[in-house]
Amino acid sequence: MKFPEFFASAPQITVRDPLARFLGAAEEGVIEYGYGDAVKLAGHSCPTIAAAYLMTRAALRALYADTLPERGGIRVELRDSMLAGVTGVIANVVSLFTGATQDTGFKGIAGRFDRRGLLFFGVDIPGQIRFTRVDSGAAATVVAHLERVPGDPRIAALMPFCVAGTATDAQAALFQALWQDRVRTILIDHADDPKIIAVQH
Repeated sequence: MKFPEFFASAPQITVRDPLARFLGAAEEGVIEYGYGDAVKLAGHSCPTIAAAYLMTRAALRALYADTLPERGGIRVELRDSMLAGVTGVIANVVSLFTGATQDTGFKGIAGRFDRRGLLFFGVDIPGQIRFTRVDSGAAATVVAHLERVPGDPRIAALMPFCVAGTATDAQAALFQALWQDRVRTILIDHADDPKIIAVQH
């Protein structure tokens, strides 16, 4: 499997999962994720996936400044409904790193490690996603301003040909390169830019 080279330069997300530790799946339960893991989950790389990745990273950094985030110990609420736009895609990415699910997650062992009832949609919040620590109640709300990182105008011109299957090899290659370059700009150049990934406590 060969990803674009910039995937490896993206910031990582590291968490501690008590369940992984309990079952011996990872030493001390520490799990390291990269942007490629989100791409494998979604099956593609786009600005939405990059934004979901960075919003999760930013919220976890805000909530766990001095320790590793606890996967499975975070409540996630999304402003939009489950079927609205790309909300479901974003939720899947967030769930990968937080373990939060509605009712399809792990049911737990002897009352511990339950991952259900931690993911909610259509919540009235002043942002896209609110992350709340179950242990302390501390919360962080995040929003991504992708409109502030516009793509190359040639993308819109090439898209119809690619969708219709009439693009030449050169046109398809240019479209892909321009598309991923916008993702790279978001993911690498603006990873810590509060004007693009804004966090509210």
